[in-house]
Amino acid sequence: MNAHACCHGGDNTLSAVIDPVCGMTVDPATSKHQSVHDGQTFHFCCGGCKARFEAEPARYLAQPAAQRHDHAAHGDANGAHLAKDPVCGMSVDPHTAKHRADHDGHPYHFCSARCREKFVADPAAYLGERKPAPAAPAGAIYTCPMHPEVQQVGPGSCPKCGMALEPMMPSLDEDDGGELGAMTRRFRWLLALTLPVFALAMGPHLFGWHLPAPWDRVAAWVEAVLASVVVLWGGAPFFARGWRSLKPWSPNMYTLIALGTGVAWLYSAVAFLLPGIFPAGFRDAHGRVAVYFESAAVIVTLVTLGDFLELRARRRTGAALKALLGLAPKTARRIAADGSEADVPLEQVQAGDVLRVRPGEKVPVDGVVVEGESHVDESMLTGEPMPLAKAKDDALTGGTVNQDGALTMRAQKVGGETMLAQIVALVAAAQRSRAPLQRVADKVAAWFVPAVVVVAVLAFAAWAMVGPEPRLTHALIAAVSVLIIACPCALGLATPISIMVASGRGAQHGVLFKDAGAIETLRGIDTLVVDKTGTLTEGKPALTELVVLGNQPREHLLALAAALERPSEHPLARAIVTAAEAEGVAAPAATEFRSLTGRGVSATVDGRRVALGNARLMDESRAAISADANARAERLRQHGATVMFLAVDGTLAALLAVADRLKPDTPAAIHALHAAGLRIVMLTGDNATTAQSVARTLGIDEVHADVSPADKAAVVNRLKAEGRRVAMAGDGINDAPALAASDVGIAMGSGTDVAMESAQITLVKGELGAIVRARRLSQATVRNIHQNLFFAFVYNTVGVPLAAGVLYPWFGITLSPMIAALAMSLSSVSVVSNALRLRGAGL
Repeated sequence: MNAHACCHGGDNTLSAVIDPVCGMTVDPATSKHQSVHDGQTFHFCCGGCKARFEAEPARYLAQPAAQRHDHAAHGDANGAHLAKDPVCGMSVDPHTAKHRADHDGHPYHFCSARCREKFVADPAAYLGERKPAPAAPAGAIYTCPMHPEVQQVGPGSCPKCGMALEPMMPSLDEDDGGELGAMTRRFRWLLALTLPVFALAMGPHLFGWHLPAPWDRVAAWVEAVLASVVVLWGGAPFFARGWRSLKPWSPNMYTLIALGTGVAWLYSAVAFLLPGIFPAGFRDAHGRVAVYFESAAVIVTLVTLGDFLELRARRRTGAALKALLGLAPKTARRIAADGSEADVPLEQVQAGDVLRVRPGEKVPVDGVVVEGESHVDESMLTGEPMPLAKAKDDALTGGTVNQDGALTMRAQKVGGETMLAQIVALVAAAQRSRAPLQRVADKVAAWFVPAVVVVAVLAFAAWAMVGPEPRLTHALIAAVSVLIIACPCALGLATPISIMVASGRGAQHGVLFKDAGAIETLRGIDTLVVDKTGTLTEGKPALTELVVLGNQPREHLLALAAALERPSEHPLARAIVTAAEAEGVAAPAATEFRSLTGRGVSATVDGRRVALGNARLMDESRAAISADANARAERLRQHGATVMFLAVDGTLAALLAVADRLKPDTPAAIHALHAAGLRIVMLTGDNATTAQSVARTLGIDEVHADVSPADKAAVVNRLKAEGRRVAMAGDGINDAPALAASDVGIAMGSGTDVAMESAQITLVKGELGAIVRARRLSQATVRNIHQNLFFAFVYNTVGVPLAAGVLYPWFGITLSPMIAALAMSLSSVSVVSNALRLRGAGL
């Protein structure tokens, strides 16, 4: 029986059918989800499958059953109601199975808790037969990372620079279509083909290898054939991009590469197949005409390597946006009007829907609490480690994590309107606005390429008219020499070789540069914007002071506080418990424990009623707070601490101050940054009192507190509008928009993956002082790159006229293609040698 027949409801003899979307077994007699298509009834396991089918019925009906992930039906009658455990393959009855997990809106059943644990840990490993995620949706707008003004519907290549276009707004379903893997395989093949070519060509010159006849001729043919494969197959993308660059008349690096490799190969092919057309003056001591197959092959292989490294870096940049998108759950638990609950795909949630958020789950969309109390971890938004108490009418943000209580919420903003979606849009827009340093070479190439072609044509024409006999042969040699000596090796190496050396030098000092654009921009930075938590501070709350207000011993009070906080996972609680453990204070057992949302905790310890929390809890515990205690608490708050009151048997006994301490190197780093002429601006989601306290301690120039991720990006954009060159240093997801909006983003190595992916520079050890070293390295590197470009351009402006034969009328000197190739190699050596000087740059 085929898959379609299984799903058709017209056969009343069937005891079970197959859901055409997920492949799960469904009983038509009890199924609540049905859809009629082309006169036939289909049954589904859930509303999510039904909605997907109705949106694209042809997609699921055309898909063979073998390609679907099968929960299901074994062919025998006894197995008609059984599902398959996706981990071990065992048949289980979904109606009696004790172990279940939902993934992508579909239920999965398991034979044991162990199988369920394996599935939950890595669902993709057990759903390998599911169809691959689709690429960006049809009609998606693609743009060029280097030329954001270039936009088109669907993928393609940029007509200006030849770079592959990327979707303007990525999604978790987006796939690169295997482009990186294909380029990796292409480079490996090219390397395997080029190494023999290089060995055969350079062996006689470097090691004196000379093969006897007829093997010398065989080796020549092997070299020619392998090089031709490398150039014609491996270089095909470069030739295509070079040709496309001529249509809008935007010559770029690919134009130079196509000309250099194409002419070198064509000249070599002619010299190899028709050596008789060349005069004796261009033959070596053995009477052979020199060929340059190895030059063309090596150029193609090296350029392919460069493209591979660039594509890999761009994939890592895109990972930041995907990580942001991944913060949102894929499903939401929706409560229907009749009180029933069902997990639905996030895309189906609409404003006004009532949703259930269980402990440990992510909030699916932006909304408001309608029932329940809990703490919610909003560190993805604020960067602050303290979970916030949530009760009725409090706002919830999609992607945040519900911690210790069940909440019922009403959805208010969904899809692209959520805070998380807006953060993604901010990061994507800022990333598209950056311009890499490599554009310098492309701008020069816009006039350099036509100039070289014109010189080659003029050289050919001049030699053809007034050159010595044979005129056409000399004309061809002159034109080929011009194009070979103008090969973009030096121009292409000028930037990447310096970047490579600088990257290694930076890594030795704990500074990782993601791209050349960051190196170019960092040297001119005059304003540094820093996040507080995790950047200036350690990001881990710690007990900084315990003020005894009575006669009880300090150790006893700390033990009581630790006893109350030991069951909690709240960062403030962990700080107190950690302090007690560090001091060797044992926490006694607590009974009658109560967690009071928004107020604190209370319990009975050693027969005494103990309460720890805020002033409101003290009022409820009838523990009076004296004016002196209030004054002490306020002084602690002014130093950036969170203050908790400890009451024992209705009497205030102590104040506990918990604060996020400054990193040990932060004061010295701020001093060094000021000495380097930078203005320091602090942005934080923390309260103004704490922020001002930190700013006073460090001497920070400007402070913005209680700011959201969008506000941080807005401050950065305002500073840029004032004409400042802004660097942003941060470590959290909430810093991602500001990191991307800044001229150069700097991430702490101890921070989140999203922050490091959104930034262009990562400080491995999280030391702020490394920014000073990174800026010095940036200045030295850009100077070095400019020197390399100068060498490359001077070499070409001198070498091209020499190759054209300007000295022949006076000195009778011509430049053969062999000498042109040697000069080309020497130009590359000079660029590399200059770049290596960066290894000794003082930081």
